Amino acid sequence: MRTLFFALSLLGAAILPARAGVVTVTAPDDVRETPVSLLLPEATVKSAPAVTGADAISGQIEAAENGQVRLTFIARDLKKGVPRRFSVDASMPAVPGLGVEVKRVGENAEFWIGGKLFTRYDVTTGPNKPYFYPVFAPGNLQIVRHWPVEKTEGETTDHPHHRGLWFTHGKVNGVDFWTEKGEVGKTMHTAYDMLQSGPVYGLMRTRTNWVKPNGTKIAEDSRDIRVYDLNSGYVMDFAVTVKAVGGPLVFGDTKEGTFALRMADSMRAADDKGKPLAGHIINARGDKQAAAWGKAAEWCDYYGPVDGQTVGVAIFDDPKNPRHPTTWHVRDYGLFAVNPFGLHDFDKKNPAGAGDLTVPVGQSITFRYRLLFHKGTPDEARVVEFWQAFANPPAVRVE
Repeated sequence: MRTLFFALSLLGAAILPARAGVVTVTAPDDVRETPVSLLLPEATVKSAPAVTGADAISGQIEAAENGQVRLTFIARDLKKGVPRRFSVDASMPAVPGLGVEVKRVGENAEFWIGGKLFTRYDVTTGPNKPYFYPVFAPGNLQIVRHWPVEKTEGETTDHPHHRGLWFTHGKVNGVDFWTEKGEVGKTMHTAYDMLQSGPVYGLMRTRTNWVKPNGTKIAEDSRDIRVYDLNSGYVMDFAVTVKAVGGPLVFGDTKEGTFALRMADSMRAADDKGKPLAGHIINARGDKQAAAWGKAAEWCDYYGPVDGQTVGVAIFDDPKNPRHPTTWHVRDYGLFAVNPFGLHDFDKKNPAGAGDLTVPVGQSITFRYRLLFHKGTPDEARVVEFWQAFANPPAVRVE
């Protein structure tokens, strides 16, 4: 077996000169392109030359646990069941203007793709939560509403707590962390554990405390955000692990949550009176527009026009997530949220509290989502194909 060599800095962020070696990738379905990762023992990884007959691609590495390293690359043009060989080169450093850059800007952090801002993680201006704003789709088109972060003439001004892209919930141990006014809880950013740029993805790891209005901490979370630049669009992998502190943690049954975007006004599917507009909602089960609200589905897509071009974002619910397939708090006026907890609010046939989920003290729960920011309609962006590659990823064998 050819083995691989990766040189890591103490932070696991630097990529030093190294060849990577050859891998064989086999997909269970046709795949245009998808991120692929595998863990390898650090102690057994050696350098290897490029191999004739294998397509040369760039890879990226980072330190993992238990003496392992993680190799990640983008596999493209896979045919169902047909093995394809790639010669992965992990020697390419992060170069300004290429790949995905992660920059610290004051207390905030930014992701840049191909020299252009993709999004900013704002930990300073949200009254009670960190959030991503702005967020751009391919073509440098802002896919989230400006207000309330910025004032733009003619924009809607409802729901001032709908800020860009965020994660929180409306009832945690009875406390409202979703809205911003009154006696509300706060998710307070406490640290960046890692910021890493690279030719394949940008990585940000953060820590957050969940604090009641009286200052008592009831939870802490760690967030792992990876951003990839694909030919078909931008991909964000968002993983959050929430740990109960000081007592059990109860995510309550309410529609007000949980992982959400507020779409650009031009992408709304209906106005405040229900009149159809230019935007569209569709989920994996075929539910469309307002009918998708509260329904369970493996993925959902919200798309529509921005500056005369059709763009969208699909959110994929990881099959390993609790209560997969999740329910969706997606509204035709522009709110697009994953919410696995609001079972009674979504369907009154369920008893009150049916969606409550308790995390015992000292234990944690993890949610993982993939977002595909794409051009065109879901069919044009081949969203189903991207979902299949996420839910049932290609097999990888190191030669």
